[in-house]
Amino acid sequence: MTVTGPKGFRAAGVAAGIKASGALDLTLVVNDGPLDVAAGVFTRNVIKAAPVLWSQEVLKQQKLKAVVLNSGGANAATGPGGFQDTHATAEKVAEILDIGAIEVAVCSTGLIGERLPMAAVLSGVDSAVKALDASAEASLNAASGVMTTDTKPKQAFAAHADGWCVGGFAKGAGMLAPNLATMLSVLTTDAVADKEVLDRALRAATRITYDRLDVDGGTSTNDTVLVLASGASGVEPTEAELTEQLTAVAHDLVLQLRADSEGATKDVDVTVRGAASEDDAVVVARTIAEDNLVKTALFGSDPNWGRIAMALGRAPARIDPETVSITINGVTLFASGTTAADRSAADLSGRAIEVVVDLGVGSAEATIYTTDLSHGYVEENSAYSS
Repeated sequence: MTVTGPKGFRAAGVAAGIKASGALDLTLVVNDGPLDVAAGVFTRNVIKAAPVLWSQEVLKQQKLKAVVLNSGGANAATGPGGFQDTHATAEKVAEILDIGAIEVAVCSTGLIGERLPMAAVLSGVDSAVKALDASAEASLNAASGVMTTDTKPKQAFAAHADGWCVGGFAKGAGMLAPNLATMLSVLTTDAVADKEVLDRALRAATRITYDRLDVDGGTSTNDTVLVLASGASGVEPTEAELTEQLTAVAHDLVLQLRADSEGATKDVDVTVRGAASEDDAVVVARTIAEDNLVKTALFGSDPNWGRIAMALGRAPARIDPETVSITINGVTLFASGTTAADRSAADLSGRAIEVVVDLGVGSAEATIYTTDLSHGYVEENSAYSS
């Protein structure tokens, strides 16, 4: 069990008829308490989907009893009508569960620019409430109900020796450059935590996990990560312990998201060390990770370090060409301003690729998790809306 692994949670995933395929497309997660503390992080994209605007508003009180999520439509760029649809969805959940709409977060994912089929959504809420359960099957269905181009559900779980745990699911296969969150993810914990601690722990966890996943440079209009705390274990961990567990689950989910991202044939870690600041390390690593020339070289298993040098050299960070080194899969190919080894010495034939850049101007470091750019990615995204 994952999202229902922590005590006090039930979940469901049903086929509401939002997707023409008849696949699972509506998910509900309910916190039965005794606590209803929650926190969230959202996309930094200025064009925010209606459910993001709604959920940001309800999260101001940092309390949630339920989260309802749909795939098959993003409900983004849909104007006042789209926001009304989100409100109606929350009201429907609230009515059936006998809670307030302000205690219900809403998330959507799918094609931007079209209204949701609300008759199907509202009927799906009815079905989801009836299907609520704390079983492993319910967790799996919940994770499956948010999938779009994902080929498999993503779930993770971590238990602490003191008797509390964290679980969760995530979805996302493209438009992944989160800048604070990534597509949709719901995390649950039965730890006892006050709202300030939970908020800080989530932000600390997402900063080095979800925010470091960058498949294609596209920041979604719908990115949302929520954490709900039921307090049902009766155990109150330290903030450091809570952050560690949330980070472990989030990191697991991030690696699953990357592995299942659209068209990916390589799992690439871009680590920048020796930076003047962590911000410099992140911006250099992200610039390399998003560069199409770098990504296509990696798709071809070509250790073309020149493209990496080009990319890092245009990053807005403190860089001294004479102190930079570039290492690919353990072989240093560039150092002290010139070639350090024949590029053929680096073997990129496997799926895992590690690019390490040492700027040599400080002690800060950061890693961005990315992929290659393949024919499959281009083909899938060229036909997404059709």
